[in-house]
Parts: sequence; C-alpha cells; structure tokens
Amino acid sequence: MAEQVTSLEELNQAVSGTSAEVEMEAPREPVRDEFGRAYATGKRKDAVARVWIKPGTGKFLIRNNKGEFIDYTKYFARPVLQMILRQPFQIADVEGQFDVQATVKGGGLSGQAGAVKHGISKALQLYDPSLRGALKAAGFLTRDSRVVERKKYGKAKARRSFQFSKR
Repeated sequence: MAEQVTSLEELNQAVSGTSAEVEMEAPREPVRDEFGRAYATGKRKDAVARVWIKPGTGKFLIRNNKGEFIDYTKYFARPVLQMILRQPFQIADVEGQFDVQATVKGGGLSGQAGAVKHGISKALQLYDPSLRGALKAAGFLTRDSRVVERKKYGKAKARRSFQFSKR
C-alpha cells in the first residue's frame, strides 16, 4: 500500500514535484514602439479598430473614410458611443493623460465604438501593465465574439422561414 500523505504541504509537493521547481511568473513588460506609443487591435462584430495611444493631453482622433483624422465627438455623434469610448480611461483612472489615434473599418457605429474600446483597453494594458487588473476585472480585455449569424438555404433569413401556405 502507498504511504499516507499527512499534511497539505506534502500533498502539494507530491503533486507538483519539489517546491523549488515551482516557477514564479515573470512580471509583464511594457510594449511600446520607437515613438513611445502602444498599439493594439480591437474587434467587435464586423468592426476592426487599430488603436495607438501615447502620453498626452487627452486628444482623441478617429480616421474617417477619406483618410483624415477627425475628433471622436464628430465621428461618434451619439453621447452613448462617446461614453463607451471613455470607459477604459475612467476604469484605469487615467482620463486626459493619453492621446488616442484610431482607424476603424467594417460594421456599424455601435460595433466600431466597441472595437475602439477594446483596442484602447488592450493598448492601455500594453503601455502600463499595472492597469491590467482593473481593465480585466471590468471585462474590457475580452473580445465580444458575438457576430451576425449567416443565412441558411431554404430560409428567408438566418432562422426565419418563408410564410406557410396551407393551400
């Protein structure tokens, strides 16, 4: 019969080998380019946002279809969408400390706002890894993977059937 394990410490050593073998995870390092910016890609629905952040005064520019950068309050005119874009900065408590440049393609305005928010959150945690905990707890680093369901053959839309006719 196998020998009895008497303490929790012995059980942990038996499961993981010796306690000296257990390695601590290395702390995360900031990821920045030669201009001192952090870059991340955010996605939501069919929208993809490329986001660059750098220390600054809180300037927030979105690149429109013509290739020119405009203020986010003009691109996302609805106050709800503007609030969504400010959320990562409020959670991380760094409002007005970073300049943002973003390019968005695909989807509608709501999906684009969600994609920029995801990109900002990822870029913030790459710029300053100490912000990761707050952003992760708020759920901003997780990609919302819901997308439009595809249309099936024999159906009017994804699930809607054609109208039934008895005669």
